[in-house]
Amino acid sequence: MREAESPHGCEIVTEAAARALFKLMAYKDEYEVARLHMESGFLDQLRENFEGDFKVEYHLAPPFLAAGKDARGRPLKRQFGSWIQTPMRALARLKRLRGGVFDVFGYTAERRAERELIGWYETLLATLIDRLRSEEPRALVELAAAPMEIRGYGPVKEEAIRKVKAKVASLLRAAAPGKDQRAA
Repeated sequence: MREAESPHGCEIVTEAAARALFKLMAYKDEYEVARLHMESGFLDQLRENFEGDFKVEYHLAPPFLAAGKDARGRPLKRQFGSWIQTPMRALARLKRLRGGVFDVFGYTAERRAERELIGWYETLLATLIDRLRSEEPRALVELAAAPMEIRGYGPVKEEAIRKVKAKVASLLRAAAPGKDQRAA
């Protein structure tokens, strides 16, 4: 990307692409959420900021403990007491399973979609590299940065992915009719 953009004397597409690819590759799966809660100092910060005898309750929607859907069609969250910290600590340590055959979370639709999204974006990047040879970088930055709009978990993330893919397809069609649209 940098090589294709260098004749233009800037790196705006390269920067946008690097940030977006990092975002897609650094998704927060169950292992990472557990690590953030148990190993990041989260509980210590709570103890520093709150006095007295307080209880921590977790509101989670674990993929294997479905409790139905809310009015918006999102998974219902369940309330868990502090006992959930023990399994979360174990889960945080099991992150080395990520991506392997024993990664039970890797088989969920959401994790498969996240991995597919990386391949989709790499295809888009190949298209952008080709187009940088004949187009101005400023015209391609929005395409490179599109994945930055993907946020959330579950149905929220699914909807964001649909919107971003539709936006990218539309931008590709509008920017260069008749050109290669592999990423669409």
